[in-house]
Amino acid sequence: MPTFRYSAFKASGSVATGTIDADNLHDAQLRLKNKGLYPKELVPDSEQTGGKARWSLKHRVSLSELALMTRRLATLLGSSVPVYESVTTLYEQERPGELKNILNRIRDRLAEGAPLAKAFASEPHVFSESYISMVAAGEASGALETVLEKLADFLEDQEAVRSKVVTSLAYPVLMLIVGSGVMLFLLSFVVPKIITVFQDSKATLPFITIILIKVSSVLQKWWWLVVLLGCGALLGYDRLRRKESVRQWQDHWMVRLPIVGGLTRQLILSRFAKVLGLLLASGVPVTRSMEITGEVVVNREYRNCLAQVREELIQGGTLAAGLGKSPLFPPLLVHMVAVGEKGGELEQMLAKAGSAFQKEFDTAVTRSMALLEPLLVLGMGVCVGFVVIAVLLPIFQLNELVK
Repeated sequence: MPTFRYSAFKASGSVATGTIDADNLHDAQLRLKNKGLYPKELVPDSEQTGGKARWSLKHRVSLSELALMTRRLATLLGSSVPVYESVTTLYEQERPGELKNILNRIRDRLAEGAPLAKAFASEPHVFSESYISMVAAGEASGALETVLEKLADFLEDQEAVRSKVVTSLAYPVLMLIVGSGVMLFLLSFVVPKIITVFQDSKATLPFITIILIKVSSVLQKWWWLVVLLGCGALLGYDRLRRKESVRQWQDHWMVRLPIVGGLTRQLILSRFAKVLGLLLASGVPVTRSMEITGEVVVNREYRNCLAQVREELIQGGTLAAGLGKSPLFPPLLVHMVAVGEKGGELEQMLAKAGSAFQKEFDTAVTRSMALLEPLLVLGMGVCVGFVVIAVLLPIFQLNELVK
């Protein structure tokens, strides 16, 4: 349902501002009049409608900020502070920024009588469907603070995984950038000044030196074409990856590549098990939990498989049997799910499985980075050695001619 932002007069003459959900502009006006408000200004909320294209230019709420906000809200609710007062407290102590604006809009919706889950749902760019569903289940069961604490734990775990990946990739990416810059500098500025000596000597040059001269000449004369080709390749890839068939093909091979495929599978399985276990523990029905988990798991190979498993659950099948039919889910996970279903502890078993896969992922990332760093050093050494040898070989030949 669209959201409209309003500025209206109360019966007392004071001005009230906020947002209201309505099917259209006329419906929004009627709802405001029923509340005793006379709209002075009533416009669609750009952040929910036409502002999607501009949203990418705005500051996004980070995962760590969302986790901290969720933890604080759970603490306040656990201290028997009402929901509206809790959100107001968070709004007042938050520093100016996007999260403060979001809390202000949520507070306005709570003041209008909306439940917390619906207030969160009006900010879909911040609160995911799984987050909203768990909050709704917590409100229905009366255990909202417990659900929020579990959500905070989950978000903190996801932030830890993201930070580990970023930190692990920082050094290799820096090496690639520096190494590429050094090679471009050598080929564009240093090598051309040296090879003029060899070309003037009219001597027969080694094949490796000829290759170096050709590459250096291309970079000097056609560097703009190289840049255009690189930009064109990036733009072409960006357009291709928007097609569903290309994304399906990319996701298919992403889980089957050496090393990268193993890391991707472990990360997906960890998120699948943790999200599904958290949803079930929060009281969300299993079929609805599978639907939400399928959206959280962005890989289309796993998403299609989870959709089939959900259909089998609707028809009366078991989760373990559905997962066991696909090679994407390892026997360990299937066995733990089967034990959890038989013992009535499916949520706990999924949580254990998620933690196990996350530990495997952390170990694999550490091992892969330890292997990647010396390989990058070796690759840079080979490239620089190629340039050095290509330059030194003609020098040795000239020395032989002089003798």
